[in-house]
Amino acid sequence: MGGGLPSDARTMVVYFDGNYVDANDAKVSVFDHGLLYGDGIFEGIRIYGGNVFRLDEHLARLELSARALMLAIPQSRAELAAAVCETCRRNNLQDGYIRLVVTRGVGDLGLAPWSCANPTTFIIASKISLYPQEFYDNGLSIVTVPTRRIAPDALPPTIKSLNYLNNILAKIEAKQAGALEAIMLNAQGHIAECTADNVFIVHQGEIITPASSSGALKGITRGTIFDVARDIGVPIREADLTRYDVWCSDECFLTGTGAEVIPVVKLDGRVIGSGKPGPITARVLAGFRQRVLVEGTRI
Repeated sequence: MGGGLPSDARTMVVYFDGNYVDANDAKVSVFDHGLLYGDGIFEGIRIYGGNVFRLDEHLARLELSARALMLAIPQSRAELAAAVCETCRRNNLQDGYIRLVVTRGVGDLGLAPWSCANPTTFIIASKISLYPQEFYDNGLSIVTVPTRRIAPDALPPTIKSLNYLNNILAKIEAKQAGALEAIMLNAQGHIAECTADNVFIVHQGEIITPASSSGALKGITRGTIFDVARDIGVPIREADLTRYDVWCSDECFLTGTGAEVIPVVKLDGRVIGSGKPGPITARVLAGFRQRVLVEGTRI
């Protein structure tokens, strides 16, 4: 027997192909290529105090992912923006998480995407909590896992596709090691990203993060950190990073739409810096908190 809806979704309204329906009625066909083959794209978006953070940037990235997959999004950017805001309003959501998904749509059992006549679009607006508050206060202890990040010449990390099995396997390995998050390396042994977050270190007063060419997603929160760093006067740049660089850094933190900004105090059993969240991480988090309430689209 399949499981039912999560308890917090039983009264939820979902946008589904132009209509607003009860979550119980938002059903994807078993012949949808998003389900059969992971053929589709998505965006995870946050809303803070009724402000959908950097909505236009999320929709622009969605369009680029669609272009890379040669997937035609049925709705315009303006129509999607309106649908995101309306879905939040219908769920009385002022603070939470929005999942916008576009699949290739219903087709036959073959791989050929041209059998799919109409893409499927749906939007879920709900809550998310990736890590308990104690880890934001005290920092995460994470590990490096064996599963490598898919190479850019196989599936570019800049495409935010429904193909997350690579990350899921790494997440399982993290759990087996007793960690909530894990660093994934690329084929060259450089740090790509975590299973769901971008990685930043602080070294001698400078913030450093892997480039997308190393396998890092061009995260919206990641981009915000570059803006915050300039605001607070801290140098920031992209560079190849190894595990050694993280072990020997002064501070480390992760960023993501769901995770926001969370400090890391240990990697692979090595204590990072003082073993506590650092001062630059605290300044970055404060700057991020200020931006999320003013940058974006009011619902």
